[in-house]
Amino acid sequence: MSAIPSVDLQDFLSGDDNRKQKFINEISSAFEDIGFVALSGHFLSEELVENLYAEIKKFFELPQNVKDSYEIEGIGGQRGYTSFGKEHAKGRKEGDLKEFWHFGQYVEDNPKLEEEYHKNVIVSELPAFNEVGKETYKMLEKTAKYVLRALALHLNLEETYFDAYIKNGNSILRPIHYPPITAEPKNAERAAAHGDINLITLLMGAHGRGLQVKNHNDEWVDAIARPDQLMINVGDMLSRHTNNRLKSTIHKVVNPPKESWGKSRYSIPFFMHPISEMPLNCLENCIDEKNPKQFEDTTAGEFLHERLIELGLIKE
Repeated sequence: MSAIPSVDLQDFLSGDDNRKQKFINEISSAFEDIGFVALSGHFLSEELVENLYAEIKKFFELPQNVKDSYEIEGIGGQRGYTSFGKEHAKGRKEGDLKEFWHFGQYVEDNPKLEEEYHKNVIVSELPAFNEVGKETYKMLEKTAKYVLRALALHLNLEETYFDAYIKNGNSILRPIHYPPITAEPKNAERAAAHGDINLITLLMGAHGRGLQVKNHNDEWVDAIARPDQLMINVGDMLSRHTNNRLKSTIHKVVNPPKESWGKSRYSIPFFMHPISEMPLNCLENCIDEKNPKQFEDTTAGEFLHERLIELGLIKE
């Protein structure tokens, strides 16, 4: 496969059994083949998207000393600001050419998780920033819930199998700014080749060239969505849980051609994480003689901690 398939979430939500099954077939086929799909019919309004981009641009244009005041030491970048070049891909030393912000979960009716998660950081200079971020977080979380329901049915699980694991899950909304490139990068890319840690990722901002996906022939394929679409991919947690039946695909954000170095790039991934206690043990119905169990038993919390160390965000 060379192109990224497109699906419409409204097929799944239509109440028409044939359209619902069509969506399940299309998205599961895409995730088993290349691990990426472009999705329309989500819960983000055009107005909300415009407001979010306006707010994050305002934030990244703040003076560096103001942004730095929102970088919280000792929490592995889980909330607030992470400065330029601090994160690197697994197995690499060069920092990625990006800075970013993290919005985290807004816990409901669970004091234990309220205590476990770090609090969201309030940007006092931008009154609408946190409000718009929260609304976007909620709409992407809602979209992700229905995508996972479709995948649960494909895996012969109860439709709501994932619901209890993702309610109050440790999900992250990450507005990213790739600043203009001012000098020839030495081995560094805007985002080096990597797989995502989580269950699924919903990406806003894949509307121009830059994001590339590695297909099964080891070819890099441009992943470009329409302005009304989200790019969605399988993360390592879901790949592990399904014994690699659903593929976590390696992807990267390449540096632009030199004539475009002066332009910023913005993208906004939503990393759908479950609660820490979710077992990531390979599902029994994804194991057979042709597909023996590939991964050791672990939990989402243990797996996340291990990966944050590998990314350089938590020091051992």
